[in-house]
Amino acid sequence: MELSVKEIDVQHPPSGAKIELYIKDDCPFCAQAMDYYDAAGIVFASYDAQNDRERRQEMLAYTSGDPTVPAIVVDGRYVQSGWGRPPRG
Repeated sequence: MELSVKEIDVQHPPSGAKIELYIKDDCPFCAQAMDYYDAAGIVFASYDAQNDRERRQEMLAYTSGDPTVPAIVVDGRYVQSGWGRPPRG
């Protein structure tokens, strides 16, 4: 059974999930998210939502226009913007 978006914990994603982060280079919360995934051995892709217009448009489509980063997409589904508890970005 597939988890609903509300059930996905971005700090403990389902095993084998495809994680995508839309980031900005100078964002400390983006760095925290990437450091966390690296330390946990969780594979992820990161996209520059600040300088790459196509990636920014993808992010805004996922987030319904919310520019907050990191925007976190799990298995092609937008889960949240920001990092931490509560999410900050």
